[in-house]
Amino acid sequence: MLTAQNNARLAVKVLGWVVLMAAAAGCQARQTVFNADGMDKGLVIVLPGIDGQTPYSEAACRALAARCADGAGVELYDWTSPLGALHSQTAQERNRRQAAALAERIAGYQAAHPGRPVHLIGHSGGTAIAVWAAEDLPTQASIDGIVLLASSLSGEYDLSAALARSRKGIVNFCSDRDVMLLDIGTRLVGTMDGRHVVAAGNAGFSRPAAGDGAGAYSRLFEVRWDEQSARHGNDGGHFSCMSSRFVARAVAPLLAASDWASATLASSADAGVLLAAGGPAALR
Repeated sequence: MLTAQNNARLAVKVLGWVVLMAAAAGCQARQTVFNADGMDKGLVIVLPGIDGQTPYSEAACRALAARCADGAGVELYDWTSPLGALHSQTAQERNRRQAAALAERIAGYQAAHPGRPVHLIGHSGGTAIAVWAAEDLPTQASIDGIVLLASSLSGEYDLSAALARSRKGIVNFCSDRDVMLLDIGTRLVGTMDGRHVVAAGNAGFSRPAAGDGAGAYSRLFEVRWDEQSARHGNDGGHFSCMSSRFVARAVAPLLAASDWASATLASSADAGVLLAAGGPAALR
């Protein structure tokens, strides 16, 4: 009996150490670089969803590396937890630490390569890490822009701090067809910021009333799914917005644009290519 109890205690201790080691490993993001030769020209950091680094997120990064006009380096920054997707979605304290570490990574890059463009692209849960990293940048630091794909932040999340740190602003690609994960799923499990509501990747972000931080939101541009998106590989579901075809057509051109406020997405057979225009009419 005593031996059995000792074995049980030992098993509990071993399991505890395994969990602690896994959690410790989860504190270190896993980074894969595409187009390493372009790292001194600019940096595009791609933050995957709660499923972490996958063949489709790698394909998206390769598409970006091939289409980035300035030849910037592309880094797939896997922030997710080794304890699984549910933990990645709900472990807010851990996720905030991941965002703070990414902010340090960005600050280090900018110190080594002053003046080079930095863009963040997040998918699903990775959109929260992108937004929080922008918030955590050192005082007076900023990045060029943030692209959100199927965001699992709540629509009520206050973007004003992240917008203030993003020179071109934030583009949010959203789709009301993304129901299973960004409507039913986030109502049940919660958004990345812990609210049991429809996510911004489904319904978009709420905008503050005039005079209540509304000025910063002039640089929030929302691209809602339509049939043109479907023609370029995005069927409106949760994962197709990260398809290499859609990323190459709709996201890569954004990185090359100098100003998102004066750019729109072409509503033509060439949808996704940015055209100069008198205002962000198609980015709403």
